[in-house]
Amino acid sequence: MTVELIRTAGTTDPATLVAPEVMERLIARVVKDYPRLDRVTARRVVAQTAAFIATSAHRPGVDLSPSKLVDIGWHTWIFHTVEYARFCEQVCGRFIHHVPAPNGEELDLSPTAARERTLAAITHAGFPGTFSGPAGGIAFSAPSDDHVRRSGWCQRGHAGFQDR
Repeated sequence: MTVELIRTAGTTDPATLVAPEVMERLIARVVKDYPRLDRVTARRVVAQTAAFIATSAHRPGVDLSPSKLVDIGWHTWIFHTVEYARFCEQVCGRFIHHVPAPNGEELDLSPTAARERTLAAITHAGFPGTFSGPAGGIAFSAPSDDHVRRSGWCQRGHAGFQDR
């Protein structure tokens, strides 16, 4: 069974896509591997990773790019292969491979354009695209191109649009 991702913007908390016990394991792993991140931020990272993967799966052919923190969340999740495969099947209807652009090439977009395209897709899918509070928009929003460069916005192609 897959989740329909056409809904009114901002209507779904992406954390609800992740089984609570899986969410806890991923939060613990993110905090262990990245001690500068607290549990609240790690939860947001995992939730936004779920939103990114689900959106990517339902937008084949659209080049979406995760932020640095969402890419961290994705890499963390991939190491939990059983849980990741189960999430992909239940939410996406198929396994979503993490496939960076060939030879490490960057997308043919500026960081701002890549971010805006990704935010628009996630918003259209009904997931909140930014964080408020202590994390201050770390996952998908950035106030300027300079901030994007400093925060490591990933411009490489990822996700379901490169299914294999």
